[in-house]
Parts: sequence; structure tokens; C-alpha cells
Amino acid sequence: MSTYQSTLDYLFAQLPQYQKIGGKAYKANLNNITDICELLGNPHLAIKTVHVAGSNGKGSVSHMLASILQEAGYKVGLYTSPHLKDFRERIKINGIDISEEEVVDFVSEYKEILTDVNPSFFEWTVGLAFHYFEKKKTDINIIETGLGGRLDSTNIITPEVSVITNISLEHTVILGNTIELITKEKAGIIKKGIPVVIGKTQKETKPIFEEIAKNLNSPIHFADKEKSKEYKLDLVGEIQQENAQTTVKTINVLESRGFHISEKNIEEGLANVIGNTRLLGRFQIVSKNPTIVYDTAHNPDGIKKVVSEIGKLLPNKLHVVIGIASDKSHQKMLEPFPKGTAFYFCSSSNERVLKGGELTKIASELEIKGNTFNSVQEGLNEAKSNAIDSDLIVVTGSNFVVADII
Repeated sequence: MSTYQSTLDYLFAQLPQYQKIGGKAYKANLNNITDICELLGNPHLAIKTVHVAGSNGKGSVSHMLASILQEAGYKVGLYTSPHLKDFRERIKINGIDISEEEVVDFVSEYKEILTDVNPSFFEWTVGLAFHYFEKKKTDINIIETGLGGRLDSTNIITPEVSVITNISLEHTVILGNTIELITKEKAGIIKKGIPVVIGKTQKETKPIFEEIAKNLNSPIHFADKEKSKEYKLDLVGEIQQENAQTTVKTINVLESRGFHISEKNIEEGLANVIGNTRLLGRFQIVSKNPTIVYDTAHNPDGIKKVVSEIGKLLPNKLHVVIGIASDKSHQKMLEPFPKGTAFYFCSSSNERVLKGGELTKIASELEIKGNTFNSVQEGLNEAKSNAIDSDLIVVTGSNFVVADII
């Protein structure tokens, strides 16, 4: 009889997984997920969804949406990736992770049926999420894309509303090496006649989104162009007000499609995202004296926003424990940190993260000095031993780095 651990071992070891091997796990079509869902009885057709894509903020927006809808009394499915601590974080209903038993039963039941399809780790997980949400009869499900949009495994749904937070250069080997090409990939989640909310108006992306929406007869809304109040948020950081604006516009669209959500639900949902959805790693202050922060920023734009928040805390000295995935813009992610930052360049348990020594070498070309560590924990331990109470320690650079420490 399968155990939860042996089931996870099967998923992680037997199936190509983007989180471990990067682009080699990416498939340039939706054939597999279509076949998988057909074998599962097409659960994605039986559930209501909101589809969320974007370069930064899509995880926060997904959790904010789920929190507000929970406050409004709905049974809310939430599918996000990657996980930080446990695989089950990827699939939740009203903030509660899918049970170990559900994961084991699903894999046991469908292992043989899905053998011919040979799904990737991500396709397998998407199939499980849709199946689970249908089985549990959720009212609405927030589905975050894994990578890109057009060819992402989640993109077989027809949602109530599509959401694209913002666009920056990321995963360029797969999505294209210009903002315009990446925009077209993300815009692939816009569906015929279905409204789309764009979080951030950017001059390179706006005309592309408008043209695609027009061709598909999809009402388009630019959230940052509409009047919005400032909400009290439990998620820290200036960027979260931008994410809240995107979220509230999306909620307004859902209201126009028959959902009943009050202003009080919005306010309480935004103030209690962490409690309602168990979100981790978004400028998360984990201790004081010295202050220690975990943040999953994993591209240059995300790092710039972290540095902006650091500036507000006015630390005596900044210690940055950092690891960066091999397919990222390493130099652009190191450049925003202020002069005088103490760096701790770390290897990770995840193969996709550059070895600490390689990152140290890249940093030295920018005349940035730091020490090399074989693990994130070693780097953090060293930072703690060097820091005084008025210092700030930030662990960042990748989801995988934060996952190692959590």
C-alpha cells in the first residue's frame, strides 16, 4: 500500500519536473493535459475558475482573491506553485491543504490509466487539482499559471475572468527574450468573450493586450487606471497595494458575473490573507533583533521591490543570504542592493539554483564581494553570527532558497 512519501517520490522521481530540471520539462502544446483531463472525466469543465498569470505578483493576487471570496462565504479552491514546504500547499480549499490521503488515492487510482500519456510533474499536479476541486464541489477556484500562459498546463480552463498582473523579462529561453514576446505568451490566457484584468499599464504591453482582447471580443480592464482606495493589508510591501488594486478590479468583474461580495468582505479579505490562505514568503518577517525577512523574489523586478522595502526599515547593516536559479539575470538581480551589503552566496538543495561558488564569481565581476556557502542554512547561520540587533537579514533570490530555509 502506497504511503504519502512513496507517492511523492514517484511524482518527483518518475516525472520530468520544471522545478528541478527547468526548460526540458516544458512542453510546447496542451495535448497531454487535454488527454489527462479527458481520462479524468474533464473536471475542468465542471468547475468555475479565475485564471491568474503575470511575471510578479500573481501568487499574491491569487491568495488575495481567495481570501476575499472566503470572507464572502464561498468555498474556494486555490491552485498555486511552487510549494515551499510541502507539495500539498499547491492545492487548497479555504486555506486547508489537500490531505495526504487524497494525494495518495489519486495517484494510486490513475497511475496505470495515465501511463500512456506520460505526464510531466506539473501536468499531473494540475490534473489532481481539477479533479479535487470538482470532487469537493467548490464554488470558485483561483488557478495560478505555472509558467507563461498560452502553453501552460492550466490553460485549458475557460474562466470567469482572466488576470495578468504585469510583465517583465523572465524565463527568456522558453517565453522569448523581449517584453513583447513574453506579453504574447501571457496573453494566451485571454479567452473569447471572457473579461480580462491587466494589473499594470506598461507602454510596451498595452497595445498588445488591447489588440488580442479586441480580436477575441474580450472586455479589457487596466486596474491601475481606475480610482482605488488604499486598503489595510497584512502582506507587507508597496507592491502589495498594486496587487490589491488588481484583485479588487477582478472582484468587481466577478460581481458583474453573479458573485455577491461586499466592501466589508474585500476589506477583511485583504487584511487577513495570511491567516485565510496560509501564504508564506512574501516579505515575511520571521524574527526581530536582528530582523530576519524571507522573500521569494526571483527576478530583477521582484528584487528591486524587496530593496525598496529594505530602505524603509533603515537597518544599521544589510545581510543578504541569496541563491539564484541558473536561468535568471544574475547580474541584474545583484545590482539593486545598496553598497556595503554583506552577501552570503548559497547553493540550494534544488539543482536549478546556481552553486554558491558560481554566483560568487558572477558577483566578483560586478565588484561585489561575499562568502560562499554549501547550503542556505549555513549562509543564514553565518549571517546571524555576524549581525547585531539593529541589522537586517534578508533570505531571497528564489522560491527554492526560501523553501530550503522554511
